[in-house]
Amino acid sequence: MKFRIAVILVIAVLLNSSPILADKSNVSIQIEMLPWDKVNKILPKYSKFIVMDVETGEKFHVQRRAGSNHADVQPLTSKDTKIMKKVYDGKWSWKRRAIIVINGNQWIAASMHGMPHGAGALKNNFPGHFCIHFYGSATHRTNFMDLSHKLMILKSAGKLQEYINQADPYEVIRAFFAGMKQQDIRIVSAVSLQKIEWKNHLKYVENINLSRMLVMPIEDLSEDLSLEIPVEVDMVIKNSGRRSFKGKVYLVRFSPYDAWEIDSIQFLEDSKLLFISNKKA
Repeated sequence: MKFRIAVILVIAVLLNSSPILADKSNVSIQIEMLPWDKVNKILPKYSKFIVMDVETGEKFHVQRRAGSNHADVQPLTSKDTKIMKKVYDGKWSWKRRAIIVINGNQWIAASMHGMPHGAGALKNNFPGHFCIHFYGSATHRTNFMDLSHKLMILKSAGKLQEYINQADPYEVIRAFFAGMKQQDIRIVSAVSLQKIEWKNHLKYVENINLSRMLVMPIEDLSEDLSLEIPVEVDMVIKNSGRRSFKGKVYLVRFSPYDAWEIDSIQFLEDSKLLFISNKKA
């Protein structure tokens, strides 16, 4: 019961960007955003731990099997695989999700995707392994931290809004499209000027990539309160197929000390995503 209460508090407080939680016994739980080099030692190969999905509160057990730049893990049993698949609405997906890794009394901010790939060794009805990333870890393809995983880790740690508040306009734009790609309402809302029912729009975005953006020196923008940034975007829209957008993203802030925010309504109108959402509603 105490653990269940703590889980409920985790979800409620994380969505309000606070990294420290407490249950009714006044026992505090601090979610740590540890760098990969430390986590790599805390969770060595063959270690077992719990994964908790931030959005749903669902928990399942896993074992780390391999991985050098991040953790390659497998659900421990068929029951754990079933819970993990439930988190992904019954369909395996490459989409990133904010999670908390629970190792004893230690809670660590992390991010996972939900696509079985490669080899698997456990009898768990899971055809392969999946990847869990921690702050500073890298993907198989690059030596750099994946932006979507980074945003999910910040979300898990309750530090997403802090990051957005300090981000330059180009980082804000990249976060906007990363959030759309992952269909994550929390990330997209964090950078949006307007309050929008994002679920109605994001459900049509099967994939979206920022393929090009005109970048100016940050020091040249120190006094600007509004910007028009030319971008090129590739999209895959449900029931509509591939399309591209070549136009501008409009950003505003109320003073040089405030956070940049994206005029999301203007982008949805210009890219015709608003039209698709209204048409299908």
